[in-house]
Amino acid sequence: MKTGLIILGGLILLVLVSGLSCMSSYNNLVRQSQATDASWAQVQNVYQRRADLIPNLVQTVQGSADFEKSTLQGVIDARASVGRVTIDASKAPQDAATLEQFQKSQGQLSSALSHLMVVSERYPDLKASQSFRDLQAQLEGTENRISVERGRFNDTVQAYDTSVHSFPGAVTASMFGFKEKPYFAAAESAATAPTVNFNFDKK
Repeated sequence: MKTGLIILGGLILLVLVSGLSCMSSYNNLVRQSQATDASWAQVQNVYQRRADLIPNLVQTVQGSADFEKSTLQGVIDARASVGRVTIDASKAPQDAATLEQFQKSQGQLSSALSHLMVVSERYPDLKASQSFRDLQAQLEGTENRISVERGRFNDTVQAYDTSVHSFPGAVTASMFGFKEKPYFAAAESAATAPTVNFNFDKK
Protein backbone atom coordinates (compact mmCIF):
# COMPACT_ATOMS: atom_id res chain seq x y z
CA MET A 1 0.00 0.00 0.00
CA LYS A 2 2.78 2.35 0.97
CA THR A 3 4.73 1.51 -2.20
CA GLY A 4 1.65 2.22 -4.29
CA LEU A 5 1.23 5.64 -2.73
CA ILE A 6 4.89 6.45 -3.42
CA ILE A 7 4.51 5.44 -7.06
CA LEU A 8 1.29 7.44 -7.37
CA GLY A 9 2.93 10.45 -5.78
CA GLY A 10 5.85 10.14 -8.16
CA LEU A 11 3.55 10.00 -11.14
CA ILE A 12 1.63 13.07 -9.95
CA LEU A 13 4.90 14.92 -9.43
CA LEU A 14 6.07 13.93 -12.91
CA VAL A 15 2.82 15.17 -14.45
CA LEU A 16 3.09 18.47 -12.58
CA VAL A 17 6.70 19.00 -13.62
CA SER A 18 5.89 18.12 -17.24
CA GLY A 19 2.90 20.45 -17.20
CA LEU A 20 4.91 23.34 -15.79
CA SER A 21 7.68 22.72 -18.31
CA CYS A 22 5.16 22.67 -21.17
CA MET A 23 3.52 25.85 -19.90
CA SER A 24 6.86 27.63 -19.63
CA SER A 25 7.87 26.47 -23.11
CA TYR A 26 4.51 27.58 -24.55
CA ASN A 27 4.76 31.02 -22.96
CA ASN A 28 8.30 31.40 -24.29
CA LEU A 29 7.20 30.55 -27.83
CA VAL A 30 4.32 33.02 -27.58
CA ARG A 31 6.67 35.79 -26.43
CA GLN A 32 9.16 35.09 -29.20
CA SER A 33 6.44 34.88 -31.83
CA GLN A 34 5.10 38.24 -30.71
CA ALA A 35 8.64 39.63 -30.82
CA THR A 36 8.95 38.62 -34.49
CA ASP A 37 5.62 40.31 -35.22
CA ALA A 38 6.73 43.51 -33.50
CA SER A 39 10.03 43.47 -35.36
CA TRP A 40 8.23 42.93 -38.66
CA ALA A 41 6.02 45.93 -37.95
CA GLN A 42 9.16 48.05 -37.64
CA VAL A 43 10.44 46.70 -40.96
CA GLN A 44 7.15 47.63 -42.60
CA ASN A 45 7.27 51.09 -41.03
CA VAL A 46 10.65 52.00 -42.50
CA TYR A 47 9.75 50.64 -45.92
CA GLN A 48 6.53 52.64 -45.83
CA ARG A 49 8.46 55.76 -44.88
CA ARG A 50 10.58 55.31 -47.99
CA ALA A 51 7.51 54.82 -50.16
CA ASP A 52 5.96 57.97 -48.69
CA LEU A 53 9.00 60.02 -49.67
CA ILE A 54 8.83 59.04 -53.33
CA PRO A 55 5.88 61.25 -54.43
CA ASN A 56 7.79 64.34 -53.27
CA LEU A 57 10.92 63.05 -54.97
CA VAL A 58 9.04 62.51 -58.23
CA GLN A 59 7.49 65.96 -58.04
CA THR A 60 10.88 67.56 -57.43
CA VAL A 61 12.57 65.68 -60.26
CA GLN A 62 9.74 66.44 -62.68
CA GLY A 63 10.55 70.11 -62.23
CA SER A 64 13.95 69.58 -63.82
CA ALA A 65 13.82 70.19 -67.56
CA ASP A 66 14.58 67.23 -69.83
CA PHE A 67 15.11 64.77 -66.98
CA GLU A 68 15.13 61.21 -68.32
CA LYS A 69 11.49 60.19 -68.36
CA SER A 70 12.25 56.46 -68.44
CA THR A 71 14.28 56.72 -65.23
CA LEU A 72 11.53 58.61 -63.46
CA GLN A 73 8.90 56.19 -64.74
CA GLY A 74 10.99 53.30 -63.44
CA VAL A 75 10.74 54.69 -59.91
CA ILE A 76 7.00 55.29 -60.26
CA ASP A 77 6.40 51.75 -61.56
CA ALA A 78 8.60 50.17 -58.87
CA ARG A 79 6.73 52.00 -56.12
CA ALA A 80 3.42 50.83 -57.59
CA SER A 81 4.75 47.26 -57.63
CA VAL A 82 5.64 47.51 -53.95
CA GLY A 83 2.09 48.60 -53.18
CA ARG A 84 0.70 45.45 -54.80
CA VAL A 85 2.61 43.16 -52.42
CA THR A 86 0.49 43.18 -49.28
CA ILE A 87 1.58 41.57 -46.02
CA ASP A 88 -0.12 42.13 -42.69
CA ALA A 89 2.04 44.76 -40.98
CA SER A 90 1.18 43.35 -37.55
CA LYS A 91 2.16 39.76 -38.31
CA ALA A 92 5.49 38.42 -39.56
CA PRO A 93 5.40 36.43 -42.83
CA GLN A 94 4.67 32.75 -42.28
CA ASP A 95 6.30 31.37 -45.44
CA ALA A 96 9.46 32.02 -47.44
CA ALA A 97 7.63 32.60 -50.74
CA THR A 98 5.66 35.56 -49.35
CA LEU A 99 8.76 37.15 -47.84
CA GLU A 100 10.73 36.57 -51.04
CA GLN A 101 8.05 38.31 -53.11
CA PHE A 102 8.06 41.26 -50.72
CA GLN A 103 11.83 41.46 -50.78
CA LYS A 104 11.97 41.26 -54.56
CA SER A 105 9.59 44.19 -55.05
CA GLN A 106 11.43 46.29 -52.48
CA GLY A 107 14.75 45.44 -54.14
CA GLN A 108 13.42 46.64 -57.49
CA LEU A 109 12.46 49.94 -55.90
CA SER A 110 15.91 50.29 -54.36
CA SER A 111 17.50 49.68 -57.77
CA ALA A 112 15.20 52.23 -59.44
CA LEU A 113 16.05 54.83 -56.80
CA SER A 114 19.75 54.10 -57.14
CA HIS A 115 19.56 54.59 -60.89
CA LEU A 116 17.67 57.85 -60.48
CA MET A 117 20.33 59.20 -58.14
CA VAL A 118 23.09 58.29 -60.59
CA VAL A 119 21.25 60.02 -63.44
CA SER A 120 20.64 63.10 -61.28
CA GLU A 121 24.38 63.75 -61.30
CA ARG A 122 23.98 64.96 -64.90
CA TYR A 123 21.61 67.74 -63.83
CA PRO A 124 23.43 70.49 -61.88
CA ASP A 125 20.26 72.51 -61.31
CA LEU A 126 18.54 69.51 -59.77
CA LYS A 127 21.52 68.77 -57.54
CA ALA A 128 21.56 72.37 -56.40
CA SER A 129 17.90 72.24 -55.35
CA GLN A 130 17.54 72.33 -51.56
CA SER A 131 14.38 70.25 -51.79
CA PHE A 132 16.22 67.55 -53.73
CA ARG A 133 19.12 67.61 -51.27
CA ASP A 134 16.73 67.21 -48.34
CA LEU A 135 15.04 64.25 -49.99
CA GLN A 136 18.40 62.65 -50.71
CA ALA A 137 19.34 62.93 -47.05
CA GLN A 138 16.00 61.51 -45.90
CA LEU A 139 16.20 58.61 -48.33
CA GLU A 140 19.75 57.81 -47.30
CA GLY A 141 18.73 57.77 -43.64
CA THR A 142 15.76 55.58 -44.44
CA GLU A 143 17.89 53.07 -46.36
CA ASN A 144 20.20 52.80 -43.36
CA ARG A 145 17.23 52.29 -41.07
CA ILE A 146 15.87 49.58 -43.35
CA SER A 147 19.15 47.70 -43.04
CA VAL A 148 19.06 47.99 -39.24
CA GLU A 149 15.46 46.83 -38.91
CA ARG A 150 15.96 43.89 -41.28
CA GLY A 151 18.91 42.78 -39.16
CA ARG A 152 16.83 43.00 -35.99
CA PHE A 153 14.04 41.05 -37.64
CA ASN A 154 16.45 38.27 -38.58
CA ASP A 155 17.68 38.15 -34.98
CA THR A 156 14.18 37.73 -33.56
CA VAL A 157 13.29 35.07 -36.14
CA GLN A 158 16.50 33.18 -35.39
CA ALA A 159 15.70 33.12 -31.66
CA TYR A 160 12.15 31.96 -32.34
CA ASP A 161 13.14 29.26 -34.86
CA THR A 162 15.82 27.96 -32.49
CA SER A 163 13.18 27.49 -29.80
CA VAL A 164 10.84 25.77 -32.25
CA HIS A 165 13.52 23.19 -33.09
CA SER A 166 15.02 22.74 -29.61
CA PHE A 167 13.80 20.60 -26.74
CA PRO A 168 11.37 21.12 -25.05
CA GLY A 169 10.19 23.84 -27.43
CA ALA A 170 10.01 21.40 -30.33
CA VAL A 171 7.50 19.24 -28.45
CA THR A 172 5.40 22.23 -27.44
CA ALA A 173 5.57 23.71 -30.94
CA SER A 174 4.31 20.45 -32.41
CA MET A 175 1.49 20.25 -29.89
CA PHE A 176 0.27 23.82 -30.36
CA GLY A 177 1.04 24.43 -34.03
CA PHE A 178 4.00 26.82 -33.79
CA LYS A 179 5.73 26.82 -37.18
CA GLU A 180 9.18 27.94 -38.28
CA LYS A 181 9.27 31.47 -39.71
CA PRO A 182 11.38 32.61 -42.68
CA TYR A 183 14.37 34.91 -42.44
CA PHE A 184 14.50 38.19 -44.32
CA ALA A 185 17.45 36.81 -46.25
CA ALA A 186 15.83 34.39 -48.69
CA ALA A 187 18.59 35.10 -51.20
CA GLU A 188 22.31 35.65 -50.74
CA SER A 189 22.02 39.33 -51.67
CA ALA A 190 19.30 39.88 -49.10
CA ALA A 191 21.68 39.72 -46.15
CA THR A 192 22.67 43.32 -46.82
CA ALA A 193 20.39 46.17 -47.78
CA PRO A 194 20.70 47.20 -51.44
CA THR A 195 23.30 49.95 -51.80
CA VAL A 196 21.83 53.25 -52.85
CA ASN A 197 24.35 56.01 -53.46
CA PHE A 198 22.81 59.17 -52.08
CA ASN A 199 26.09 61.06 -51.82
CA PHE A 200 26.09 64.40 -53.55
CA ASP A 201 28.50 67.24 -54.19
CA LYS A 202 28.23 69.80 -51.39
CA LYS A 203 30.24 72.46 -53.15
